[in-house]
Amino acid sequence: MLGRNSYGKSGIRLVRLDRGNASHAVSDLTVAVSLEGKFDAAHVSGDNSSLVATDTMKNTVYALAKDLPGREIEDFALALSDYFLRENPHVSGSEVSIEERIWGRLGATAFEGSSNERRSARAVRSRESVTLESGLKDLLILKTAHSGFSGFARDRYTTLPETSDRLLSTSLTAVWAHRSAAGPFDGRWEAVRLTLLDTFAAHDSASVQHTLYAMGEAALGAHRSLGEIRLTMPNRHHLLVDLSPFGLANENEIFVATEAPYGLIEATVTRES
Repeated sequence: MLGRNSYGKSGIRLVRLDRGNASHAVSDLTVAVSLEGKFDAAHVSGDNSSLVATDTMKNTVYALAKDLPGREIEDFALALSDYFLRENPHVSGSEVSIEERIWGRLGATAFEGSSNERRSARAVRSRESVTLESGLKDLLILKTAHSGFSGFARDRYTTLPETSDRLLSTSLTAVWAHRSAAGPFDGRWEAVRLTLLDTFAAHDSASVQHTLYAMGEAALGAHRSLGEIRLTMPNRHHLLVDLSPFGLANENEIFVATEAPYGLIEATVTRES
């Protein structure tokens, strides 16, 4: 028998330009839509009468982008998920995920997009409930002091030296769940992001795990609207180069940045019940 199933449209590219005043605004989005529902006949007997064409999903994204006011991707994800559920009685659940490329402003009508960072939002809706998440992805951050790693378990295969002074670099991904799907969301993402970055910069780190928890704890402490936050922090290793063959000392100045292998540290910080 057919088990749980879903289908949708991914990779919907949408660039929306707001020319409402002399200073333009750009939204550069990638949208994914997924639906669950009574699609058994399509799978089992080839009856497509219950299916919303994925091309229709794409067109709906473009049409609602034109009709809906506001620019927050949380509001857009909520509106899209509500539309697909409301307009299709045979759909039992809808999920909309959005990633937004951040364009830095160069002037009133000029922008630069050199950063790999993405803003994210995800709305998951059923007939009974809706959940909303926001986040950021692939934000490269680095600290050159107040970071060490020592006192870790050692065995016969351990070669890593202990250190109290190392570079700590990571490509941060963070996803936080809102305690309520009600807005307004304007400014909330920027505020959580700033809390995470301020904590990373100031924390006296004994490990990536230590700093990860401090960042999550600070975010929940400063922003009561968040229910939990999940942080993913791959360790972008910077290894000290041995300059002794050249008669040179290396006092934590010359490093080689490596891509792989790398440590991957992840955790969810939640509120006490």
